[in-house]
Amino acid sequence: MAATELTVLISGDSGVGKEVFSKIIHSLSARKHNNFIAINCGAIPGGTINSELFGHEKGAFTGATSERKGYFETVDGGTIFLDEIGEMPLDTQAYLLRILESGEFIKVGSSKVLKTNVRIIAATNVKLDEKIRNGKFREDLFYRLNTVPIQVPNLSERREDIYMLFRKFATDFADKYKTSPIQLDEQSRILLENYAWPGNIRELRNMSEQLSVLAEDRLITAERLIELIPNITKRNLPAMRKRSGGGEDSFQEREILYKLLFDMKNDMNDLKSLVFELIKSNNLSVSNVNKLKQLQSPSSNSQDRRSSFAESNHSAAEPISDLPNASAEYRYEGEDDNKPFIIQPEQNQDTYDSMEIIEESLSLEDMEKDMIKKALKKHNGRRKDASVDLGISERTLYRKIKQYEI
Repeated sequence: MAATELTVLISGDSGVGKEVFSKIIHSLSARKHNNFIAINCGAIPGGTINSELFGHEKGAFTGATSERKGYFETVDGGTIFLDEIGEMPLDTQAYLLRILESGEFIKVGSSKVLKTNVRIIAATNVKLDEKIRNGKFREDLFYRLNTVPIQVPNLSERREDIYMLFRKFATDFADKYKTSPIQLDEQSRILLENYAWPGNIRELRNMSEQLSVLAEDRLITAERLIELIPNITKRNLPAMRKRSGGGEDSFQEREILYKLLFDMKNDMNDLKSLVFELIKSNNLSVSNVNKLKQLQSPSSNSQDRRSSFAESNHSAAEPISDLPNASAEYRYEGEDDNKPFIIQPEQNQDTYDSMEIIEESLSLEDMEKDMIKKALKKHNGRRKDASVDLGISERTLYRKIKQYEI
């Protein structure tokens, strides 16, 4: 896209290097000999951002003691990188939309229309479509900025880049501090590549600088890496979270998995009870009594069910527990021999249809994701009610929704 004049919107989490991509686009474009400026829209107060971007006339507001040129006037012919574009106020968005459409703008306190020729590259770490739905971002501006969308993935999604970037940073800091570059052995490299990197490339760069300064030996072992960077062994798994008001640790996130496992156990017990009652109520034949016993639910009232079943049918057949031969066929008196079997006798085992065993996923992340989906569906998408049902904070639930892209 560098050779074109198209507007680019770069999306990605904080620390993935969105500004680096904007500089690459500018350096490879026809504007590379003109100015480039990066502006953080979230860092400029809402009352002064119009003056910063478009300039103001003398006396336009209190404190405007002289005329001032804005960025769009001083960078004419160059490239402007607007970081955190989602934090830009709505009135400023209207000014920016006019520049994108016609290249025209008006200084604060002026009536004169000025022209500018700049290329705009915007970046965001939030979902702009959600801001549009909430009325905090203009939909027409979004489509003007999103001419060429670029999605920069998190560092954890491109682990093959981690070691290469680490070597690059280590070399840079070795030149800066006049030392030889640090290196990693095989085990420390594995630790590096399996870390979650919530701060993305910014965190990797800072860690590289920290190791370059603190490490006495240029070859860093896994033990030394853990000693210098204790967080390197942490994983992005459900863990204990301290309560906001202090006190003992909470297992709120882990309880999601516990609830899922308990639900699975209850479903299995219900299925066993259903099959057992089906055999009881339909006078079915059973080829193996031991298998029938195993179908009974291990719940607290299973013994009562077994005794009730035996008592209600003692005139028709012997109790299951008293049968001398566990593999013998079990029938009730008066049973029609032509009645179709739901549970086939042993001699008809070859009449079973072919089966395919499908293994259920045992991934903790899949289980957690499934529980969150069920809770959101149960409460019609209300995150507050779903977080109460799941036993976690609404902030944690929002983070999980974003993590699993639910």
